[in-house]
Amino acid sequence: MLDALFGNVALLLLSAGLVLMALEALSPGAHLIVIGIALVGAGLIGVLTPVGSPFILAGLTLLIGIIAAYIYNEFDFYGGKGTAQTSDSGTLAGSTGYVTETVTTRGGEVKLDDGGFAPFYSARTTSGSIEEGEEIIVLDPGGGNILTVESLGAIGEDEIDRALASNASEAETDEATEPADSEMDSSSSTTSQAGGAETQTGSNTTGSIDESVTETEKSG
Repeated sequence: MLDALFGNVALLLLSAGLVLMALEALSPGAHLIVIGIALVGAGLIGVLTPVGSPFILAGLTLLIGIIAAYIYNEFDFYGGKGTAQTSDSGTLAGSTGYVTETVTTRGGEVKLDDGGFAPFYSARTTSGSIEEGEEIIVLDPGGGNILTVESLGAIGEDEIDRALASNASEAETDEATEPADSEMDSSSSTTSQAGGAETQTGSNTTGSIDESVTETEKSG
């Protein structure tokens, strides 16, 4: 069978194209679908028609590949046109979806919104469980094998709580700072008044001494 496969270029192209399309289904967004369609198209033409020249098949592969690439980019089958598509498991981090099978720390299943032809993934949580139907976000893609996910509702509540706590803390700090500033202003005013009173008293005392000296000189 292998001899027949490698001896027939058209059949080889068809087989390789089908394998690439299967891989695309397992790893959505890797763009293998374009190459797969090109190979399958050229392979089918070679199998169904008496085209045995490798050069003709190569030209057909290139032509069909260009057409497939144009259609793929133009119609945006994965959604999110104008945004980067998933090219590897690492870019699954931050993806959202919902639970199709209750997710626990040991396992479960989720469906990602932009998961392509195979949007279902095995998943688990870091703690607790997420019930079926709840929206989730991917925290760790885990190499694409088992995703670590968290409930969007839980994350939203935590962020709101942190924001409220931060605002309350800032308000308390402002309230504590205002009385302190008022006390400092009052102390400064009191000190200034006391300094002015002492200066005035000193001036009066000096004036009295000068008058006494003058009267003594007159008496002498």
